[in-house]
Amino acid sequence: MASEFSAAAPSSVEEGAAAPASGVAAAAGPPQDPGSQAADRRRRERRSRWYRRDVKWSPYAFIAPFFLFFAAFGLFPLLYTGWASLHRVELTAPNDMEWIGLRNYTRLLDDEFFWNALQNTFTIGILSTVPQLLMALGIAHLLNYRLRGSMFFRVAALTPYATSVAAATLVFVMLFGRDYGMINWFLSLAGFEHIDWQNGTFTSQLAVSSIVVWRWTGYNALIYLAAMQSIPSDLYESAALDGASRWQQFLHVTLPSLRPTILFTVVVSTIGAIQLFGEPLLFNGGGGATGGSEHQFQTLGLYLYEQGWTNLHLGRASAIAWAMFLLLIVIGLVSLAVTRWLRRGEGKA
Repeated sequence: MASEFSAAAPSSVEEGAAAPASGVAAAAGPPQDPGSQAADRRRRERRSRWYRRDVKWSPYAFIAPFFLFFAAFGLFPLLYTGWASLHRVELTAPNDMEWIGLRNYTRLLDDEFFWNALQNTFTIGILSTVPQLLMALGIAHLLNYRLRGSMFFRVAALTPYATSVAAATLVFVMLFGRDYGMINWFLSLAGFEHIDWQNGTFTSQLAVSSIVVWRWTGYNALIYLAAMQSIPSDLYESAALDGASRWQQFLHVTLPSLRPTILFTVVVSTIGAIQLFGEPLLFNGGGGATGGSEHQFQTLGLYLYEQGWTNLHLGRASAIAWAMFLLLIVIGLVSLAVTRWLRRGEGKA
């Protein structure tokens, strides 16, 4: 009996040990086909490959529309204008080009109207940029303090920028009218004679500059205001503890902190002055792009328009456009040099 029991025990143990193995095999199911495993592996590899491509190329796809529009409406006209400036070509026959090299550029050096337009552009730029930025800086300094209805004043400062150039210029034409203008009316009340604003050289340039000042002062004021609000308040508190007045805080805290912003607005305003077109064109009334009877306020933009669309000299107009482009490059290089000089000075300090 004992021997029979001992002999049967191992067999039962073996059956118990074999049972779990068979259960695991049953739970695991039938073995998967090697072909389906390879297909799944290829599918996962393909998905990971598409993911890597999506991460790599999607940013370029997002910015591609900008470069396409820039190439179509920015780069191509620039290159075509440069090519046309090397030819004698008329607007009536833009495909009939005669190669003349740099003759259009050399003619500009002897063109008194070009130098007159350049001088007028420089004068109007000074008369509009300097008062504009000084007024914008003062307005931003006032808005930087807590005032009642500060949001209203900020919106009001930006309103001229949102106004149409044509509408604003027509209003200023009436204001600067010789016989019935409001400005001459005020001058007559003060005992002065009427001024022929449009036909005078300095007076016409001053009138055109006033339009630019009115339109862009609020815009630059908001830029200065945003820069002022980013200045740490600890600097003002330290200056106040040292006994500095508000004017001293403005000179020694605000202005040094606004140097990069001031440089930016100076460069942008200078570029805008070089490209000035709408204000002097509309200020001349029905006189076209001559800039007055004696070209007294004709800017480079007006001279370009006169050569290209009035005189139909497309090659000369293209040369003027590239001369303006070269001026903008020079302004950019000067701005870069000044920026590096300021950073070097701050590093030494």
